[in-house]
Amino acid sequence: MDPASFIGIGAALFALMVSMIMDGGNPAALMAPTAILLTFGGTIGAATAGMLMSDAKGLPKILKSALTAKVTPPDDAVAVVVSFAEKARRQGLLALEEEARQIDDAFLRKGIEMAVDGSDPEEIRDILEQDVDAMKARHRAGAKFFADMAGFAPTMGIIGTVMGLLHVLQNLSTPATLGPMIAAAFTATLWGVMQANVFWLPISNKLKRTSEVEVRRMELLLEGILAIQAGANPRVVEQRLLSYLSPKEQEAAKEAREAAKAKAAA
Repeated sequence: MDPASFIGIGAALFALMVSMIMDGGNPAALMAPTAILLTFGGTIGAATAGMLMSDAKGLPKILKSALTAKVTPPDDAVAVVVSFAEKARRQGLLALEEEARQIDDAFLRKGIEMAVDGSDPEEIRDILEQDVDAMKARHRAGAKFFADMAGFAPTMGIIGTVMGLLHVLQNLSTPATLGPMIAAAFTATLWGVMQANVFWLPISNKLKRTSEVEVRRMELLLEGILAIQAGANPRVVEQRLLSYLSPKEQEAAKEAREAAKAKAAA
């Protein structure tokens, strides 16, 4: 699990609470049920209204993925693909048929199976690229939902503040209560802005980033699958895949490759 989201959100909330205490405020004042209900409920409702119901049903899974899913870096795929290339080089492409059934990665398994079946390389590329495009579309929809929530949340906070100020104007005859009532009214704006910048925008950006990593990994696997089918030398396959990675990722991929060789030798 990648802990960045929990660490970042936790740090932002901690900074908010400590700053409020240092200014002499009481964090308990933020616990305003009406402001929380309006900003959270109104934001979720407004964002859902702009989606299809089929998209909305998948949002809990998308949120869980953004917060807890483990992202597999592209460098981990290099050792796997090169090992397949070596086996295909020694024993032929058909030798991968049984091993392909044991692959956990559905994308890689699909590509190897099509290569073993003798599918046309262009057909393999078209099919796998369509899978990549479909995944991009799913990820864009999820990221857009949380980006939309970040746009709606401050507006919902302003609506809550306006509602609170209307209530204040209706009670001008009791000046002693105006201060707490005005403070409560502005709590809604605080919740709206805080939601947008502490929760929804970071989650949207996390989904975009994880999508970028996954797409790069799939593109790397695609090139590796086609190289294996073409009978390319495993060293050439490795160098081609390493060119997709940053220098740091290349070092990690080489270390993973050496570890795989050592394990195989043992």
